[in-house]
Amino acid sequence: GMLARDIKDSEKEKIKDLESYTLGLDALCICVNPDNNILKAKNGNLTKEEIIKIFSGEYKTWKQVDPSLPDEEIVVVTRDLGGGAHEVFQKKIMGSLQVKKDAIQAPSMGALVQKVISNEYAIGYASFGIVNQNAGKLIPMKVDNVAATKANIVSGAYKISRPLIVVQSGEPNAAQKAFLEVLQGAEGSEKIEKMGFVPVK
Repeated sequence: GMLARDIKDSEKEKIKDLESYTLGLDALCICVNPDNNILKAKNGNLTKEEIIKIFSGEYKTWKQVDPSLPDEEIVVVTRDLGGGAHEVFQKKIMGSLQVKKDAIQAPSMGALVQKVISNEYAIGYASFGIVNQNAGKLIPMKVDNVAATKANIVSGAYKISRPLIVVQSGEPNAAQKAFLEVLQGAEGSEKIEKMGFVPVK
């Protein structure tokens, strides 16, 4: 199986002789439309507290985030709330607070990104890889003044990151071993990087 999050303890208990292989790293970037004046008003940065207030619905309009911004409703876009990406966002940002009930739940990262690209008042979290594939069409914001760069993701300075993992039960057979060798080798790393993620060298 393949995961874009940490393995849960409950999964570790269920999978017999669990083996896992980390292929790369991804991060969830808090993104806005390039026309959103929050980029100038907040110098391209949001604090964790501000992100929580936006996604929980405490801040309902952009004017509440910064007085210089328009009194327009904040359109919050998330991945489906039962998915791995949202689980990472919930754990690393929201904690015990829930995302507001009327947030738009996108069925894929591609759909989420399109919502932000097409609406200057939208905000969402998007995979580092997808953001890189759509460079300039949406802008990732710094979180607590830390940008989502490869160096910051690898060092752990950027907090909303997640591993890209292959998991299996027991030792790999010959075919699985060959597959893993490709994924973990130069060709796999090159593909992971080409997709916009950070390969684990």
